[in-house]
Amino acid sequence: MQATPLSVQDDTPVETGGYHFEVMRRAITLIDQHGPDLSLDELAARMNFSPAHFQRIFTRWAGVSPKRFQQYLTLGHAKALLSEEFTTLATADAVGLSGSGRLHDLFLRWEAMSPGDFAKKGQDLTIKYGWFDSPFGEALSMGTDRGLCGVAFSNETGRDVAMDDMRSRWPNASFVEDPDAVAAWTNAAFAEQGETKLYLIGAPFQIKVWEALLRIPSGQVTTYSEIAGSIGKPRAVRAVGTAVGRNPISWLIPCHRALRKSGGLGGYHWGLPLKRAMLAYETARKEAG
Repeated sequence: MQATPLSVQDDTPVETGGYHFEVMRRAITLIDQHGPDLSLDELAARMNFSPAHFQRIFTRWAGVSPKRFQQYLTLGHAKALLSEEFTTLATADAVGLSGSGRLHDLFLRWEAMSPGDFAKKGQDLTIKYGWFDSPFGEALSMGTDRGLCGVAFSNETGRDVAMDDMRSRWPNASFVEDPDAVAAWTNAAFAEQGETKLYLIGAPFQIKVWEALLRIPSGQVTTYSEIAGSIGKPRAVRAVGTAVGRNPISWLIPCHRALRKSGGLGGYHWGLPLKRAMLAYETARKEAG
């Protein structure tokens, strides 16, 4: 599902078959380099668009104007989220592994693989996959008959690295390219409507961490130490960070919402620029909604 190249003509429809993340990615890079002093006219000119057309495209993606979005990409945005949109997981309603939770205004149903099955590293498991457009560029989506088990992003790493990374998590599984098998769940997830099933494949400790991540509402954040405390392992902050980094279902299990206690972004498996874009995107959507 490839996005159609955009035209610079003002009478060109904004929707041309993709989410235009490549355009947004270039714009975000320029915003990062030049800061809030970069005007709409200058930004549009550097992107080779007219100001009116670029504003329409950007607002369609982000939900807010480029000028407003600049505020959400500043280095202080993460600290502002911690002070204003902090989620205390210890007081969040518990969600059982066989239960359900809300995420991105999307109703998710999810279950976890048993520890015994996980120890087999995917043996006797068939994982089907496909490449899809997403709000954050090309996404690799993987799933079993029980639900999506993997979502990766290729813009920073390339397709080969993303595929090899995901395959290495379940080395004994059989992988079959079959986009149709995971299309409905994937499209519902990125459109933020409908129902998506998740199938969590991980070690028991990892599952607990990912379960905690699922309790963080869209547009809010928490810290690695808060996650550690919520799963009854307050001293295991480093191990929690590792488990967060091994989250196989990026975006839907929102590891991008986990920050350092200092307000630093911490790491992100698919690149820190993508994590910043995700946090800014959610803040913008929350404001626009």
